[in-house]
Amino acid sequence: MPAKLPVTVITGFLGAGKTTLIRHLLQHNQGRRIAVLVNEFGEVGIDGDLLRSCQVCDEDGEDNSNILELANGCLCCTVQEEFLPTMQELLLRRDRIDSIVIETSGLALPKPLVQAFRWQEIRTGATVDGVVTVVDCEAIADDRLVSDRQALEAQRQADDSLEHETPIEELFEDQLNCADLVVLTKCDRVPKERYQQVRTWLESQVRPGVKLVPCHQGEIESSVLLGFNAAVEDDLDSRPSHHDGDHDHDHDDDINSICLTFDRPMNPKALSQRLQQLVEREEIYRIKGFVNVANKPMRMVLQGVGQRFESFFDRPWKGDEQRQTRLVFIGQGLQRDRLSDFLAEV
Repeated sequence: MPAKLPVTVITGFLGAGKTTLIRHLLQHNQGRRIAVLVNEFGEVGIDGDLLRSCQVCDEDGEDNSNILELANGCLCCTVQEEFLPTMQELLLRRDRIDSIVIETSGLALPKPLVQAFRWQEIRTGATVDGVVTVVDCEAIADDRLVSDRQALEAQRQADDSLEHETPIEELFEDQLNCADLVVLTKCDRVPKERYQQVRTWLESQVRPGVKLVPCHQGEIESSVLLGFNAAVEDDLDSRPSHHDGDHDHDHDDDINSICLTFDRPMNPKALSQRLQQLVEREEIYRIKGFVNVANKPMRMVLQGVGQRFESFFDRPWKGDEQRQTRLVFIGQGLQRDRLSDFLAEV
């Protein structure tokens, strides 16, 4: 057992591909026992459930407890209330864990989270092995930093714990400044010449020696993501941040998230068409969840950002599992009855 548990912090904007990356890491862990902390947003743990469905974790056994969700706000703003007790719980099981991976929300500033590893309650048992920043190459190529800025802003406004009102551009710079590795996703959607331009620009934005690695569907060797031995908490002076000590915040209470559950089976094509109509009628920024498809033994994962929807089947329904469709909607001024009524005929 190492003197300190190595912790990898994975940061990046909403939709960049953090969960996909971690899911692949769990499926190809090379024998490592990895605990995962997910900074979830919404009423049900969709991202946490996706990670549990990686077919590595024993969902009915002890290993299932190694995926923990922190659902009560931006992790960098709730480190004392949320993060400290969770880390202390994991350190009690350090004989059963080889490493820890933390998936932050798209709004988290990496530096305040890393600073928490200087606390005496944590620093004797854990160290930040490295910070990995996931970047949506397609969004950068389109002169955007995030695939759906409205969805990210909705996430920001709905989080009452958020103590920083950081402009997206500065938040992106903070994520790059703190990185030990930058993972580029969705590169296959970018023309070769434009990809090279994006890569050259990003190389000029990161600290000297930080590598950029292209990644398709989260497929990257675990040895590339783990084992930096950077002790980041002792190296923060070389990782500048725009917003150390920024505590001002302002929130729009009209931004909210709603979870709907349906027991009946659904036709995925009809559901997708209905959701497209709903997005046109309502101010919806993000939809994510699981679908109970009629006459299918597999559970379907559905993710929508703006007008773009993606779906795939992740695993069979279990014999003792209630087959339900669970969808989380993130948007502005959403009303549960109105959404439910609109989807009643699917």
